[in-house]
Amino acid sequence: MSRKVRVGILFGGRSAEHEVSLQSARNVIEAIDRDKYEPLLIGIDKQGRWHLSDEGKFLQKADDPREIRLKRAESSVSLAPWSEEGRLMASGDGEGPPAVDVIFPILHGPMGEDGTVQGLLRLANLPFVGAGVLGSALGMDKDVMKRILRDAGIPIGRYFAFRHSQAGNIDFEALGRELGLPLFIKPANMGSSVGVSRVEDREAFEAAVREAFRYDTKILIEEFIPGREIECSVLGNEDPIASLPGEIVPQHEFYSYEAKYLDENGALLKIPAQLSPVLTEAVRDLAVRAFQALCCEGMARIDCFLTRGDRFVVNEINTIPGFTRISMYPKLWEASGISYAELIDRLIELAIERHQRESRLETSFTD
Repeated sequence: MSRKVRVGILFGGRSAEHEVSLQSARNVIEAIDRDKYEPLLIGIDKQGRWHLSDEGKFLQKADDPREIRLKRAESSVSLAPWSEEGRLMASGDGEGPPAVDVIFPILHGPMGEDGTVQGLLRLANLPFVGAGVLGSALGMDKDVMKRILRDAGIPIGRYFAFRHSQAGNIDFEALGRELGLPLFIKPANMGSSVGVSRVEDREAFEAAVREAFRYDTKILIEEFIPGREIECSVLGNEDPIASLPGEIVPQHEFYSYEAKYLDENGALLKIPAQLSPVLTEAVRDLAVRAFQALCCEGMARIDCFLTRGDRFVVNEINTIPGFTRISMYPKLWEASGISYAELIDRLIELAIERHQRESRLETSFTD
């Protein structure tokens, strides 16, 4: 009997989405096919240290999304580009864990979803699930993402980007005249609605700008797009497919962090979305086009608005979507005929397939 594939599940991280990652990791670990895979848990704490975690006790207060914490392990590990392929190095004189065959990063936000960890994994010559360095970086920076989508002819909403050095010169009245009210203010490099505010007056605007700059050195100020919130999951490498679309009906002012992860009644999820066959195929096609325009592979969730006149506008892409028990990405695939366990299996297979394809490329010039 062949050895099981050893999957390093990488979770936690230094970003403000640390707790979301813990929730996602817990669900992936519970769902992975143990007959085929041997999971190795690697938790990253908020200081950036990597811990080899015990599956039975790697989380504290795991059932409370507000208080969930990573339990630090006694042994820490690291991954270096020059280490033996797939081998994690233990701290001190301790014996390192067995070599991994593939890494499944479940890291949301900066320092995990933005190409940083992906670059390390490429240098270490390890297969990994999800987008590569470029696709991850493009998907994380909402400003650059929107520019790429716009140049690809994919409809986006109007917005302005500002760097921290411009913070004192952002004109609320001018933005209101240009974009209308309300305005949405958000960090350029963050997800899960962290640091996002909906504002209609100057006082709230100034507070929202300060809040967004807490999480990033660049922020976006976007127009409000009235319409239905429609999402599609995408799966694949060179020939990706899109799931059936789903609809989010927020019960809060907008689809906030609390509505996504803390309040079980924060939003109604309509899966599949009640759309005509024509609109269903249109949004699935748009999702694949956005995925490919942003050089993504493996997986992504595409978030859109369906506006008046049955026009879709792409809001953003998420290259490591949530895998919590209420997350849209796995739920949409379940509605499309792919179970949670099968989805994990396909993602791992796609990671290995891409790595094998890239390994066949020449690394030296010959006549």
